[in-house]
Amino acid sequence: MVLPSTYFVTLMLMLLSMICWGSWANTQKLSGKWRFELFYFDYAFGVFLGAIVLAFTFGTMGYDGFATIDDIMKAGKHQDLYGFLGGVVFNLANMLLVAAISVAGLSVAFPIAIGLALVIGVVLNYVIDPGGNPLLVFGGAGVVVIAIIVDALAYQAYSMQKLTQAIRAGTTRSTKKSVNLNGILLSLVSGVLMGSFFPIVQLGVYREPGNEAGLGPYAIGLIFALGVLLSTFVFSLFFMNLPVHGKPVSPFDYFTGTVRQHSLGIIGGMIWIVGTVSNFVAASAQGEARVGPAVSYGLGQGATMVSVLWGLLYWKEFAGSDSRVKTLLAIMFVTFLIGLTMVSVAPLFVK
Repeated sequence: MVLPSTYFVTLMLMLLSMICWGSWANTQKLSGKWRFELFYFDYAFGVFLGAIVLAFTFGTMGYDGFATIDDIMKAGKHQDLYGFLGGVVFNLANMLLVAAISVAGLSVAFPIAIGLALVIGVVLNYVIDPGGNPLLVFGGAGVVVIAIIVDALAYQAYSMQKLTQAIRAGTTRSTKKSVNLNGILLSLVSGVLMGSFFPIVQLGVYREPGNEAGLGPYAIGLIFALGVLLSTFVFSLFFMNLPVHGKPVSPFDYFTGTVRQHSLGIIGGMIWIVGTVSNFVAASAQGEARVGPAVSYGLGQGATMVSVLWGLLYWKEFAGSDSRVKTLLAIMFVTFLIGLTMVSVAPLFVK
C-alpha cells in the first residue's frame, strides 16, 4: 500500500482531507429541493464506491509487501468490528449534520458540529495514541470551543435580525421574537457522535502486541464504508418517517430524482471518502512522517473553515447581516484558525 514517508507528504494528505471534508456538502446544496433523506442513499453509494477504488489502487500498490486484502485477512474480528462500528457511528452523525445544514446552512452547522467533533476527537485520539505537544493539542482544542460558542451567537443574532425585519415588513404573522434553535441542537448532537467515530476507527487500526493484527488505513476505510452503506438503509428510513423538518418521505420518492441529483449524491460521497482515507493514511504514518491520529484528525477538521468560506462567499448564507453579526463571524473565523494552527504545529514541538 502507498504510505507517506515524509512530514510534508503527510501534511499534504491532511490538507486534502480538510478540503474534501469541507467541500462535499456543496453537492447536497446543489441538488436543490431534493430531500436530504433521499440524497443520502446516493451519498452512501458514493462512499462505498470510492472506498473500493482506493483500496484496490493505492491500497494495493507500493513496496511494503502488504495490500488491502492482506490486511483484512490478517486482522482480527475485533478490528473488523471497530472499523464497521466506526462507519455506523459516523453515518448517524453525518445524517444529523446534513439535516442541520438543511435547516441552518453550512456556515452554522459545520462550525458547531465539526468544531465540537474536533475537540472530542482530538482528546480521545490523544488518549489512545499520543502524538504532538499536549499543550498545543489541548490548548488548540480549547480555542476551538470559543469559536463554536461565537458561531452559535452569530447565528442567533442573524436569525433575530431577519425575524425583526420580517415583523417590521409585515411578511410574518408572528410578532414573537424567538429563534428556532433546531439547527444548533442537531449540530451539537452530530458533533458529539462525529467526535467519537475516529477514535473507534483507531481501535481497529491499533495492533495489539502478541495478539490480533490491526487494519491498515485502506482496509479499514473499506470496512468503514461498508458500515456507512448498510446503516444508511436503517437511518434514512427512520428520518423519512420522522423528518427533522417537512413532511414524511416515501422510499419510492427516491426514483423521482433526476440524473443530476443522483449524480451529485454519488460525487459527494466519493469526495468525502477520498478525504477520509487520506486522513486515515496520514494518521498511520510512521517515522519522520508521523503526526499521530489526534493531529491528523484535528487538522482535517479545518474543513470547518473551508465550509464556512463556501457558505459565506458562494451561498451568501449571511447576506445582509449587520455589523454585530459580521464582527462575531470574524471572531469565530480567527479563533477557529488559531486553534487549528495550534493543533497542526503540535508535532513540531514534541519534547
